[in-house]
Amino acid sequence: MANPAILTVDDDPAVSRAVSRDLRRRYGERYRVVRADSGDTALEALRELKLRGEQVAILLADYRMPHMNGIQFLESAMDLFPLARRVLLTAYADTDAAIDAINVVDVDHYLLKPWNPPEEKLYPVVDSLLDAWRASPEPRASEVRVVGHRWSAPSFAVRDFLARNLVPYRWLLADEPEGGRLLAAAGLTAEDVPLVLTADGKSLATPTEADLAVHVGLTTNPMLDFYDLVVVGAGPAGLGAAVYGASEGLRTVLVEQRATGGQAGQSSRIENYLGFPDGVSGAQLTERARRQALRFGAELLTTREAVGLESGGNTRLLHFGDGTSIAAHAVVLATGVSYRMLDAPGLAELTGRGVFYGSASTEAPSCFEQDVYIVGGANSAGQAAVHFARYASRVHLLIRGADLRNSMSSYLIQQIEAIENIVVSPYTEVIAADGGDHLERLTLCDPRSRQSRVVETSWLFIFIGAEPRTAWLDDAVVRDRLGFVLTGPDLLSEGKRPPGWTLPRDPYHLECSMPGVFAAGDVRADSVKRVASAVGEGAMAVSLIHRYLETQ
Repeated sequence: MANPAILTVDDDPAVSRAVSRDLRRRYGERYRVVRADSGDTALEALRELKLRGEQVAILLADYRMPHMNGIQFLESAMDLFPLARRVLLTAYADTDAAIDAINVVDVDHYLLKPWNPPEEKLYPVVDSLLDAWRASPEPRASEVRVVGHRWSAPSFAVRDFLARNLVPYRWLLADEPEGGRLLAAAGLTAEDVPLVLTADGKSLATPTEADLAVHVGLTTNPMLDFYDLVVVGAGPAGLGAAVYGASEGLRTVLVEQRATGGQAGQSSRIENYLGFPDGVSGAQLTERARRQALRFGAELLTTREAVGLESGGNTRLLHFGDGTSIAAHAVVLATGVSYRMLDAPGLAELTGRGVFYGSASTEAPSCFEQDVYIVGGANSAGQAAVHFARYASRVHLLIRGADLRNSMSSYLIQQIEAIENIVVSPYTEVIAADGGDHLERLTLCDPRSRQSRVVETSWLFIFIGAEPRTAWLDDAVVRDRLGFVLTGPDLLSEGKRPPGWTLPRDPYHLECSMPGVFAAGDVRADSVKRVASAVGEGAMAVSLIHRYLETQ
């Protein structure tokens, strides 16, 4: 296990080097000093430390940094390492900053520059903070190790599943010495990847997501047979419904097939969500919501695939793919949407081996100094372009139309225009992909002239369209021709209620054609495809469920 880290962040290179030098001179043998030049890069470093299961003892941040000041950084860092001691560094006494630091991030110390001599002004402060941290350290995260091949789709699937569920892991290549030793110890060969080694020493060769979830500590089985509320889907709408349902006393269980957050959870940066003026990553936002739901008493089940829904009097029965089921008084459908598959020769065969649907944030560092191609013109594609631009030499954003104005938020367009290594290519489609063990080249085409060109690349990320995850519902509830769930007034035809409706009232605003079943977020027909509206609909659904339960 690596030594605990002391992280410093300052945008002034001279100050950054000086504080790191002084810290290494005194603490370098027992602690790893990590230096960052901005809040964003520091947060990236903290995320990597978290995934690797390492510890952070002290966070020392300069107050006056552009884009993200020290208080804003420390507030975000608390979500990753809440027990790390926090120090704010500034060039002069700033009363307002000190008050904010105390109120917002409960700062442990306020340090003025210069700190010379460090023996008098720096080391006594750090010594006392380290003593306090050692007295109540964060428990070391159980280390999960994954052995696999760089361009193995199953290996990517395991890593992506662990990352999206915020399970720390260590990634080892099968063709490197340590990976080979672990495979040999497990009695496997390089063809038997991915291999997952749990903290208790159990070896899992090519595990299913359900097996993986059980062995890394995720909850997969319900505690009860009957609930007041079952929420299907743990994106923003589902998390919103779970938080409000559990906080208002409903026995609530949240069922997710893969990982919390949905598409929003994969967003590298959400900048138009209320209350986060400097933006927030999708993973950070959904992790906060997940913790909030659990704190109010909601259960969260992962790797549970819903395959059917039926009504039995006042009971709603949700069936799972393994043959089990759970019952509840009410159900919220919040299964969201998935990215549409791009139909072009070679893409299906290379999916997970250079071709990815969604942001696949685990791959971003591997794109360093390479060309990345992104297909899509909506906000999710724009956020991914901004994120990958920090690693790639050039990011090519491929769109079918003339420009981004009809599909992307204005603030995001402005950001893209200001980033030199993002190139927007209008009237461009991917018509073929080719490669050996991974993607090596793409064929691009202008749909107007049908002229094509071939580009060399190992990275393609696709963000096109939205298909609702509702095929499993069959005829249980009424859907539109695209599969989106119809609710409320949309179910009324010429003033008539939907077929099979048994109650002496019209469906409530978010209620489906089966009474007691509500839809929230992107899965609902004509919904506003934004995180804030999804959360709002999740909360509204709980309010309507209370009205429904009062009449039963």
